[in-house]
Amino acid sequence: MAKHLDKQFKIDAIQYYQDHKELGLVGCAKNLGISQQTLSRWQKELRETGDIESRGSGNYSSDEAKEIARLKRELRDTQDALDVLKKAISILGK
Repeated sequence: MAKHLDKQFKIDAIQYYQDHKELGLVGCAKNLGISQQTLSRWQKELRETGDIESRGSGNYSSDEAKEIARLKRELRDTQDALDVLKKAISILGK
């Protein structure tokens, strides 16, 4: 599962790279526990748009919408499991 890092971490990571150019992109990314592609993408995004997206991937309008979708999936899965158990009980009970 992908890590979702907050905006401040991303900004700090870019600043860390700027302050430690001698380590290079690979060295800085390794020290931060992220890939060099991620650090490079954050840098490019900040340079081109002047801001960094703080949400990560997904088509949800907010963290609340994402949580609601997760809970709906969990409820659906639980209801499916309950239906299977009810069917099993009716078959075994005969």
